[in-house]
This record gives sequence, structure tokens and C-alpha cells, in this order.
Amino acid sequence: MAKRIVSPDNDAADSIKTTDISAITVNSATLEKIIGVSDRRIRQLAEENTIVRAAKGRYKLMDSIINYILTLKVQMEAGNVDLDGEIDLEEEKAIHERVKRHISELKLQVMKGDLHKSKDVERVMTDMLISVKTKLLSMPTKLAPLLVARNDVDYIRAAINKEVFEALNELKDYNPKDFHSDEFIGEEEEEDEGTD
Repeated sequence: MAKRIVSPDNDAADSIKTTDISAITVNSATLEKIIGVSDRRIRQLAEENTIVRAAKGRYKLMDSIINYILTLKVQMEAGNVDLDGEIDLEEEKAIHERVKRHISELKLQVMKGDLHKSKDVERVMTDMLISVKTKLLSMPTKLAPLLVARNDVDYIRAAINKEVFEALNELKDYNPKDFHSDEFIGEEEEEDEGTD
């Protein structure tokens, strides 16, 4: 329970003292001065439950200051310190525009065929590797009857090399256009669009 001491020589409002500061409530203007933020920010902090409302227009001083300090500590540790809590609209717009530009540049690279989507690369590479795997696994079945009767090492070596090179050609003879997504615009298409 708070003890109040009133000094007889001063005005009663100026001389009230208390030993229990958790019971002190203040208005928005006082809290603005203590924390150093605007009235609008006080309302925002109250909506976020950082500032503790006691009644309409009144705030619990100690709880509000403790919560505000803890909030600042968390923001500092997270690296996103904004002491007044206000958002710089121009900075946010600039960040947003940079992100939009970066996305547009990436889309343009995809459209030109300079950048490929991972799903397209995965599809093409999977098809190529399955084809190579199939050729390699069929080699024993294909070569065994041809080589069983031969005792000529040079013939056996040449036959195996021929089959291995055919399998490897599957990897060499890819078509770069296979990697293009549906968004790709080739030079021919760009010229056609320019003539319309």
C-alpha cells in the first residue's frame, strides 16, 4: 500500500510522495516527455501492449517504462533499432522499388534464357541422365553376345569404347533451348513482335 506524505508548505499536488511507484499513473503527455516519442507513437505502443493502459488517457508509469525498455533491448539485439518507432515511408518505398527492380531483372534474364528456373534444369538433366543410365545399363546385354566369341582384345576394346562414347554423346548433344521456360523470348520472337 502506498504511503502519501503531504508537505504543508507546498501545493498538495506538487508535494505528494509515494513509496510504491507501481501504482503511479500518468497521462499521455507526461509519458511522451519521459520516453521521448510522439502522442501517436504512445497510442501505437498502447495498441501493441508495450505501454500499459490504466484507464482512458492514463498509463501505468512503471510497467510502461519497463515494457518500453525491454522492447528496445529486443529491437537492438535483433538489429532493427528504430528508437522513435516511426517508419520512414520514403526509405520503405525505396527498398520496395529496389526489390521490384531486382525481380524484374531476374524475370528478364529468364525471358532471355540467361537464367534458368531450377525446375526446368531439373527436368532437362533428369531426362538426360535417365537416357545415359539406360544406355549404360543396356551395354552388357548388347555387347555380351558380340564379344563372347571374340578373342581379339582390340576388337573388344573398340566395341566397348563405341558404346561408351554413344552414351556420353547423350550428355554432349543437349539442346540449350530445352532449358528455356515458357517465359523465354528468343531473338526471332522479339523481331516478330517489333514488326507488328
